[in-house]
Amino acid sequence: MSDESMLTFVRGCPTGEAIAAAYDAADLHRAIEVYKFFYPTVSGMAIVRGNAQIGVVANRVFGILDCAPEQLVFTANSDTPYGPLMLDLSVGPLVVELQPGPLIVCSMDVNQRWVADMGLPGPDAGKGGKHLLVPPGFDGELPTNGYYVHHASSNRQVVGARSLPVNGDVQDAKERLKTIKVYPLDPAAPWEVPQWLDVTGQVQDTTPVAWEANIRFWEQLSQAVEEEPLFTGYHNEYGLLASLGIAKGQPFAPDDRMRRILEAAAVQANAQMRVMSFADRRADRIVWPGRQWQWASLRFEDGDFNTADRLDVDARTK
Repeated sequence: MSDESMLTFVRGCPTGEAIAAAYDAADLHRAIEVYKFFYPTVSGMAIVRGNAQIGVVANRVFGILDCAPEQLVFTANSDTPYGPLMLDLSVGPLVVELQPGPLIVCSMDVNQRWVADMGLPGPDAGKGGKHLLVPPGFDGELPTNGYYVHHASSNRQVVGARSLPVNGDVQDAKERLKTIKVYPLDPAAPWEVPQWLDVTGQVQDTTPVAWEANIRFWEQLSQAVEEEPLFTGYHNEYGLLASLGIAKGQPFAPDDRMRRILEAAAVQANAQMRVMSFADRRADRIVWPGRQWQWASLRFEDGDFNTADRLDVDARTK
């Protein structure tokens, strides 16, 4: 796959060696870029898997979790108990009702795109309220008042609730999680009141680390594409994926050549992402001139790393 072999042309036509080398290089380049773009989706799939490991079931069983070393979670901490709620909006719009109190709640889709803040950081500001999560493509009637309406871009929602332990009362914080109610907007829809399960101390891995540098990354990505509605914002990236053999409605069955390319791309892309995160070369990474503090995230304007006129791909990768 050398640069020289791709430049071998006879009377303007590529040789067999040039053809093979050019396609290998093009597929590898596409796979590296696609890996970086869809890493959040594969990480989202790992969150789904990790919650299933401890018995959290979408729409049926919610968790109560006082985080400890047994739980491998990228962004969790041990300061506040968590309530992992996995929701599936394929049943229709769901209401997340919060009581007044010190709850910090966020909903994101399986692509890890931000959907809603609720509780203290949300529009209800901790005073309680009804938040309506609307599935992609929903064209039914929605209420005009009484709800904070949030539109999602995937059916699977990862809702993370944190309950602040006021005056150090952890048990009270855990009990507060049980006050969160989830139910369909349509009162006639089939629904059973979800159970709450204390999963503290259970072994859990919500990270994609085991998939990062092998073919399993692409298998998980293919599964996510197959199981969720296509998000219009990823239209171009789905095209790149399709050129690599991952497309909705088609089995993912790479031949030996493509498998080698995808695995090589996973190794290279992951290394590039680590470098861009831990050895950032952007000047705006520095918080204060003359100091070594760096921003962990370089964009705060929205949940998709957009500026006014472009997508900040470096900030997104970091």
